[in-house]
Amino acid sequence: MVRPPFEPLFWLLRSAYTRTRSEVSPQALSLTLNSMSMQLSRKRAAAIAGLPAIPDRLYFKIGDVARICGLETYVLRFWESQFPQLKPSKSGTGQRLYRRRDVEMVLEIKRLVHEEGYTIPGARQALEQAAPRRNPQTALPLPADRAGRSDKLAAMIGHARVELREIAGLLSSPDPQLPRRRPRLSAIPGPAGSLFPS
Repeated sequence: MVRPPFEPLFWLLRSAYTRTRSEVSPQALSLTLNSMSMQLSRKRAAAIAGLPAIPDRLYFKIGDVARICGLETYVLRFWESQFPQLKPSKSGTGQRLYRRRDVEMVLEIKRLVHEEGYTIPGARQALEQAAPRRNPQTALPLPADRAGRSDKLAAMIGHARVELREIAGLLSSPDPQLPRRRPRLSAIPGPAGSLFPS
């Protein structure tokens, strides 16, 4: 029997199914299936799950996204206005450029609206609840030794700010007054025609 190269998982399952229970233990079958599933590419996993394959590209134009998702371009533009999570960037010419996460978001919105029957506001609410909250980190109380260090650090930063303001003032003045330089060596008077003093 000739095995097509594009169906390794099917043949693995078929051969495991046709073997007797004494030949293949459930643990071995589970390990084999897990290792096979880990080796599947994103395209393969998406095909098995029934999702369309998203090409490995950095950006997608709106027509490409419409073709991948099976939607019209006007639907994508409308969804951009309705879902704050869907924000494709725009090129210099104003063309929408979707990233992979944007395409995945469109597929999720399509699943919610078309397959599960959500309304647009309901899908928006479901996406907001599913998204992880990004709360700013609350201020934690510092131990006593760190509090002293932070005071010293604040004083150093304040001193540096004062010095920088002085430098900026010197640079911004129309006639900067530089301190006079003192000569390093004093002039040695000598005979008028002699190069070397005696």
